[in-house]
This record gives sequence, C-alpha cells and structure tokens, in this order.
Amino acid sequence: MENLNKTQLIEIVKDAGKVIMEIYHDEDRFTKVDFKSDNSPLTLADSASNKFIDDRLKDSFPSIPIISEESQQISYNERKNWSKFWLVDPLDGTKEFIKRNGEFTVNLALIENGTPTLGLVHLPAKSITYLGSENGAFKISGDTSENICVNNKTGSITAVQSRSHSSEEEVALFEKYNVTNYTSVGSAIKFCLVAEGSADIYYRHGPTMEWDTAAGQAVVSAAGGHVYHGNSEVQQFSYNKKSLLNESFLCTGF
Repeated sequence: MENLNKTQLIEIVKDAGKVIMEIYHDEDRFTKVDFKSDNSPLTLADSASNKFIDDRLKDSFPSIPIISEESQQISYNERKNWSKFWLVDPLDGTKEFIKRNGEFTVNLALIENGTPTLGLVHLPAKSITYLGSENGAFKISGDTSENICVNNKTGSITAVQSRSHSSEEEVALFEKYNVTNYTSVGSAIKFCLVAEGSADIYYRHGPTMEWDTAAGQAVVSAAGGHVYHGNSEVQQFSYNKKSLLNESFLCTGF
C-alpha cells in the first residue's frame, strides 16, 4: 500500500461525520426520508455525506477511482482491472440513524488487488474513529490514539449481533463456538468491537454489500482478526467481484 496521508483521511471521515450530525440535529432535514429501489431508506445525510467524501477524495487523490453506495454504480467491465480504488459507505446504518440511537458510521476503505489494505470507520455520534492499516489498528478519540487488538480468546466467547438482522444460522454457529455472552449494535461498529476485543465473533447470514464490510474488515485484519466467506474459517473475504453483493461472512477475533 502506498504511503497515503492517514491524518488527511481521518479528517475526511470526521468532517463527513460533522455533515451528518448537522442534519441529525436539524428536525426539518432529518425527517426527509426517501426509499431506494430495494426499499432501503435514503436520508439527506446519506446524500450529503456522499457528496462531501466524493469531492474530498477526488480533490486529494485524483488518480484513485471511487465506488460508493450512493453514487452511480460502475460496470464490472470498467472496474474489473482496477488494482486500487476507494470503497465508501457514506452513512452505514441508515436505519439506526433514523432510530436516533447513534449507532451509525462513515466507512472508507482502500482496496488493493481485492483486499482492504486500509480502512476507517468513524462514529459521528460518539466522535470516535477506528483505523486499520499495515501499521496496525487504532481507536482514535479526540487527541488520543490507542492501539487495539483482538482478544484471541479460547473460552467465554462474546458474540456481537446486529440490531436489525438475525438468523437461525447465526444461533447455530454461536452454539458451535460455545458463545456465552451476547451484545447487539448497529452498522460497522460490530467489526470494531471485535477489533478492540469487546467482542470475539460476528456472523452475518443475510446480504450485505462490499461497502458495508470493507472498512470494518481492514480494521479487524489490522487488529489480528479475520473475515471469512460463509460460516467457516476457510476462505478470506475478497472485493471487486462481478456482483458487489456479499455472501454470508464470519468475523473472528481469534
């Protein structure tokens, strides 16, 4: 991975978070919600954050193309030969944003040859940023930057679950790993809890898109964890597939 200015990237996601929070605290703009073709919600905050990040990335890194949830999608024929690109979810956890529970994030990842080599997950409502790169994983709060790593626990496993999604497969998998504790949270924060050791396992059976997982995977990987296809510890998750739709995945901190 080339030596990108990580301080600059941190500022981009933090500033995007400020754009989101301005709308979060503006009753007139907050209540305006549309729905996309898949019936998922789209707020003014999604669009505003997307434009802000898109503009800043193009200005700062004009040679690196961008794939974002809220931008026009790029054909596989055009992107299949990209060795490097940004993958962006400008507001992950839109349902949580609408619920006003603060559990939403800004996700920014750099994909190189199908692998997230750098990822930032910013929590606007908590002013916390998680960063994962070749230099390790960090939790940044204010002027404090703390190095984080997974637990590598062999017992008393804690699972983190989605607030909005669950499955019978998830229950069966947690039994397999002898999970004894559970916690629930929205958006890509689940990856971050595994990365910092607050949780040990996260499984998602239902569909996600590549921009939902890339930044979180980069943080988990930098912290010593893993993200696998399906529900077994076999094949690592990869990106820039013909379809940007993800299969089920397993995230472990051991």
